[in-house]
Amino acid sequence: MSAVLFDVPGPKARRRYRIIAVVWVGVLVAAAAAAIWKLYTEDQFTARQWEPFVTPRLMLELLKGLGWTILAAVLAIIPAVFFGLLFGVGKLSDHAVVRWPSWLVVEFFRAVPLLMLIIFIWSMRGFPRGDFVALVLGLILYNGSVLAEIVRAGVNAVPKGQAEAAYSVGLRKTQVMTIVQLPQAIKIMLPSLVSQCIVALKDTSLGFYVLAPGLTYAGRELWRTFNNYLAVAIVLGLIYIILNLLLTWLASYLDRRYNTSGGSQVQIVAGQIQTKA
Repeated sequence: MSAVLFDVPGPKARRRYRIIAVVWVGVLVAAAAAAIWKLYTEDQFTARQWEPFVTPRLMLELLKGLGWTILAAVLAIIPAVFFGLLFGVGKLSDHAVVRWPSWLVVEFFRAVPLLMLIIFIWSMRGFPRGDFVALVLGLILYNGSVLAEIVRAGVNAVPKGQAEAAYSVGLRKTQVMTIVQLPQAIKIMLPSLVSQCIVALKDTSLGFYVLAPGLTYAGRELWRTFNNYLAVAIVLGLIYIILNLLLTWLASYLDRRYNTSGGSQVQIVAGQIQTKA
């Protein structure tokens, strides 16, 4: 049998692939062993390196950093979603005075590296708690611009016949967008929205560079005190993984609720606006 994209390898090719796979596995195992040995010689696996994570006072500082990280994520994600909705719909406007400014804002903040944006806002220092505010504003502007593109793509993915049918029953452009297109687009773009929210949560770690309070800042203090960079990296990585899994679970729950018992989907069927529960 032959595959569509490539020919089925023969005996010699399969033998060659096995040899290449064995060699690469050996290289990866050797590299991992070398890294572990290097960390072992630097005493990164001793009990002293992990002691801070069972010390109540130090764990309290880490929990405070976790609280600041969650607060920054919430304060960034919610406004970023509204930012994305506003400018994503603005890019679809028929009025050039709305469409072009929306396009410039989205493309500018989507192109500027997030770290540079945070540092620029932080350098202005015109507000209290400037490090934390700079982190949150940077996350809002960058992730909001990315969400705007997701919104635009989601609206464009709705079958055009829905909008045409809505216009045929006398709805205006704003009504078509808010009543017909956006409710259907939300279902289409929900996975991308969740992915971008997870990115925003992980990007809170960039507050480390402007000394904004958070997990990475608390981990920096632990690392500087105990020189346990491996332990700190592992613990912080596990915390971020758990947070992302919780956010994914929440999104899955909302998706099930939206598609079954909660919410509704508006469609135009046979020239009539219908709500599908």
